[in-house]
Amino acid sequence: MSEIIFIVEESPEGGFEAKALGHSIFTKGDTIEEVKIMLEKPFAAILIEKPLK
Repeated sequence: MSEIIFIVEESPEGGFEAKALGHSIFTKGDTIEEVKIMLEKPFAAILIEKPLK
């Protein structure tokens, strides 16, 4: 199984930004919890289409 590591930092505009190391994945939110939700949704959709074995 592969891992994707995210760096979460405070945004200069306010809130938080998350960037994946070595991947083109980026999101932001007002709270860290919101950032987590924004990251979980696309990965959940991928796993529904292609379940892990």
